[in-house]
Amino acid sequence: QVQLVESGGGLVQAGGSLRLSCAASGRTFRSNAMGWFRQAPGKEREFVAAITWSSSTTYYADSVKGRFTISRDDGKNTVLLHMNSLKPEDSAVYYCAARVSRWPIFELKGYDYWGQGTQVTVSS
Repeated sequence: QVQLVESGGGLVQAGGSLRLSCAASGRTFRSNAMGWFRQAPGKEREFVAAITWSSSTTYYADSVKGRFTISRDDGKNTVLLHMNSLKPEDSAVYYCAARVSRWPIFELKGYDYWGQGTQVTVSS
């Protein structure tokens, strides 16, 4: 099992920044990548960003490219999501997830372990 705990969400004005953190514990060696997804009310959960453990290769949704940065801190088994130039449409519950399978990295079904989520609200 892999346990994931997110933190860092909150309320911010448009144009502001937030940093989300995901602390991983348990059998983390089983995962090959970590991802961030988000879900707004009435919408499906969508891919935001991901980073591989082996090479730190990063992937981003087009909607956040150039504004969000995913990184990892191996010593702390933590994955960070730096969010800049936030927009009201970025408001959602953000989830951290651990990928074990070999599905395409943006595919939600490829992630077997999920955190509880953290709310991000961007006011206009």
